[in-house]
Amino acid sequence: MKVRVRLVSICVLALLAGAAGLHAAPPKGYAVAEIAVKNPVAYKKYLAAVTPVVTQFGGKYLVRAGRVIPLEGQAPAGRFIVIEFPSLAVAQQFEDSPQYKAIAPLRKKASRTRLFLVEGASEDPAGR
Repeated sequence: MKVRVRLVSICVLALLAGAAGLHAAPPKGYAVAEIAVKNPVAYKKYLAAVTPVVTQFGGKYLVRAGRVIPLEGQAPAGRFIVIEFPSLAVAQQFEDSPQYKAIAPLRKKASRTRLFLVEGASEDPAGR
């Protein structure tokens, strides 16, 4: 009887673990920006202030002003930035946070920016 109870318990735990794996993580969220810096000194102050806030929200820079090779259409003017966040909701929380709202005026004064939040592809193999 004890062996049967243990076997059933192990099977239930295995099923629960398997079921937990069926729920894929939400797609990543991305902040994508094209930034034409007008005042490099002021923009450096913004960079110093924004990087810790990005990290606080689980963000990481994937592209930060790298070289752009235009293949079709015009290349972005200035810097091109891609920041990955755990989800689109977290990217939006970052943008809406008091911490970011306090430093965003530094960027706006130092540059001309086009900024987008984008949801990444689903990590679900079935594409759901």
